[in-house]
Amino acid sequence: MDLGAGHPLAALLEAAARGVLPTADGRVEVVSSPPGPADAVVAFTGHTVVAADVDPGAVRKQLPPESLSAPLQASFLSWLAGQLRSEAGSLDVVLVAGDVASDLELRELDESDHPRLRRARRYRSDLRAYEPAGGGALLIVGRGLAGRYEVAIEVDPTRRGDGLGRSLAAAAPKLVPPERPLFTQIAPGNAASLRAFLAAGYRPIGAEVLFLKPAD
Repeated sequence: MDLGAGHPLAALLEAAARGVLPTADGRVEVVSSPPGPADAVVAFTGHTVVAADVDPGAVRKQLPPESLSAPLQASFLSWLAGQLRSEAGSLDVVLVAGDVASDLELRELDESDHPRLRRARRYRSDLRAYEPAGGGALLIVGRGLAGRYEVAIEVDPTRRGDGLGRSLAAAAPKLVPPERPLFTQIAPGNAASLRAFLAAGYRPIGAEVLFLKPAD
């Protein structure tokens, strides 16, 4: 089942993964709340999407005209969080896998109580977890914002610095259906993770802040 089929944000993300980014027209586009557990503000170059059930007119009243950075500034994010009865998550860089490949051997885990996996359950569905031969790391894939496929990795301190993170990132695309893009979100301050994914051929397409939807 394609969880994001037909949603405007899903279409924009799929196009961006193919290298077709929204026109850098300075617009702030407001679309409906996407499928999945989170609403979002997604910023591409010169074009921002607010994916949440909020009044477009009220959104624009909160944003200074001709300010490309305003939708990701704290004042607007705090206002939006209030409208959504939620909290703004961290600001993340969004990357998409390129033509990467890895012969790293992975073992799927039946169950895991790893802290990273517990956090992932809040933001993603259809989760699967893997570890490399010899352990020392965790790779998680699942369906996240607007139904897109997402990957996250966690490398034990004792295994860092030997290229394992890069190898895991390169192995991840084979774990999702062919021809479907794979995304990852990384905090800008997490330089080690950014370097690993960039070295594995992922490319940045924008930035985003997620807002967990309140429980019914």
